[in-house]
Amino acid sequence: MRYAQGGGLTDAGRAARERVRLQAVERFEGGQKNREIAAALRVGERSVERWRRQWRERGEAGVLSKGSPGRPRLSDAQIARLERELERGPLVHGWADQRWTLARIKALIGRLFHVSYTVEGTWQLLKRHGWSWQQPARRAIERDDQAVEGLEEGDLAAGKSTAAACNGWIVFEDEAGQSMTPPRARSWGRRGRTPVVRVRGRGSGRVSMAGLTCYKQGKRSRMFYSVREYRGRKGEPKGIGWRDLRDLLVRAHMQLGGPIVLVWDNLRMHLVEPMREFIADHAEWLTVFQLPSYSPDLNPQEGICELVKRGIGNLAAADLGQITRAVKRGLKQIQYRSELVDGCLAGTGLIMDG
Repeated sequence: MRYAQGGGLTDAGRAARERVRLQAVERFEGGQKNREIAAALRVGERSVERWRRQWRERGEAGVLSKGSPGRPRLSDAQIARLERELERGPLVHGWADQRWTLARIKALIGRLFHVSYTVEGTWQLLKRHGWSWQQPARRAIERDDQAVEGLEEGDLAAGKSTAAACNGWIVFEDEAGQSMTPPRARSWGRRGRTPVVRVRGRGSGRVSMAGLTCYKQGKRSRMFYSVREYRGRKGEPKGIGWRDLRDLLVRAHMQLGGPIVLVWDNLRMHLVEPMREFIADHAEWLTVFQLPSYSPDLNPQEGICELVKRGIGNLAAADLGQITRAVKRGLKQIQYRSELVDGCLAGTGLIMDG
């Protein structure tokens, strides 16, 4: 029977034990004697006698006991210290990348507490204390965390005050693009055989999209978008330009019927002179705030773009037009589901109420 250090029986050990006990129950029902059962199952007669007594008193459920989960080998104080060290990250402990693996955590436990765990026992330990295997979020090294924390703590205070004063909408803007190669999405397949998705190895063109997510207290959240194709033709714009953004803002202003407090990043297209002039000429209904650099996680429109790309995962498109139709269909579906637009705002951690 296999045991995990610090975690009692392994899952395989528990399963084997349950199989033996089930076989004993079948032999009890068949009328076999304890000595015969012990010899056939290679266990002690006293164990078989105890199982038979449990079977007579409580039936099969009495025999199939879960048993002891094992004695924890780390104290609460040691667990708390381990969690603090894990939160500091692998770089602090000498590893070249920023990925915690079970083998590394096992080694860290040995360094800190001189206690030996198996890899499976390490997994059980982490699982019991609320840790799980996750795909990490990326953050740029150049990101100004203090500026981001100030924005989160202030809950967009400046933008909210401006919007409340002019009875306007807070609007987030972002752009994204999609080529002929679709984003990879998880798929079911036979164990041991990696699923293969056939896509075109060559193909020119790109679909660009720009969107506005619009919020106002007491109003249904709104979303507006613009899509442009680029097929590589001479003189054709390669993507969304400042004119597209200008027209999108004008359309949103007309349909929202009120002033706009625009929140976007420091993309070069947002800072070109024609766009600055447009903002200055329409100051009566358009006010602009800049997000901190390298902070896409604070922009709910980024979440909208991720939802669209997730919806076309593994798409084997025959041509660029199929990509365009899929992108427009995804945006249109989100446009009519305000709960998704609200969910993308909640995912940023920003608060609009109050």
